[in-house]
Amino acid sequence: MEYVTLLNGIKMPMVGLGTWDLRGDEVTRAVLEAIDVGYRLIDTAQMYENEEAIGKAVKNSNVAREDLFITTKLHTPFRSYDLAKKGIEDSLKNLKTDYIDLMLIHGAYDEAEEMYRAFEQALETGKVRAIGISNFSIERYNKFIENCNIMPAVNQVDSHVYHPRHDLKEVLDKKGTVMEAWSCLTQKKRNISEEPVLKEIGEVHGKTPAQIALKYLVQQGIVVIPKTSHKERMIENIQLFDFMLNKDEMRRIDVLDEGKTLFEWTGH
Repeated sequence: MEYVTLLNGIKMPMVGLGTWDLRGDEVTRAVLEAIDVGYRLIDTAQMYENEEAIGKAVKNSNVAREDLFITTKLHTPFRSYDLAKKGIEDSLKNLKTDYIDLMLIHGAYDEAEEMYRAFEQALETGKVRAIGISNFSIERYNKFIENCNIMPAVNQVDSHVYHPRHDLKEVLDKKGTVMEAWSCLTQKKRNISEEPVLKEIGEVHGKTPAQIALKYLVQQGIVVIPKTSHKERMIENIQLFDFMLNKDEMRRIDVLDEGKTLFEWTGH
């Protein structure tokens, strides 16, 4: 596993397990299997309604809590300072942990700055180890950082080979905010396994098109959290660190950029 160092010196795995539509026993099993095959980053959110099941898996795994990196997020029911404080406590209880490694604001809400004050306090008291945002455009990010005391460690956004968002990455890099990609395999909105460029490059390296798509992001310093409940896919998705894409291969993948999101609700 490779790691990226966040602004405050904490190391975050470059590949994690997404859990956005997994529930109950299924997500508990998936997280346990992911940890067993080498995952250390687990991504969840209160919106996913699976924090308790993930907390059960973390507690029952054979890996020490300090060796895991747990991310969760607060969404619309927590859009105030007081509600965000309560949300943090709820997540700690649900996940059965004394601290959360990364807490994100789930969307670019008008109240995000107010919510973030609760995040900053939780960081100072050790309830969270890093704080950040999710689904913030360049414009909203620039406005947000003018009104916060602690720079967001992460901005988690939709990013994949058809919409890598190089412009956003450049802005975040200048401020030290790490870009993290949900939908890194497009959530089946594109058939990545049949993309000719990815197939051709994959054949050269002995890798699948999905592995090439993930490597394209990771090689640019973008953290990826592909979601799957299948152990064989988990193993495939994490095997990204025994090869490198050359400049020509990266340029060939660049051409896939459609310049727009596949998820209209994000607005960018």
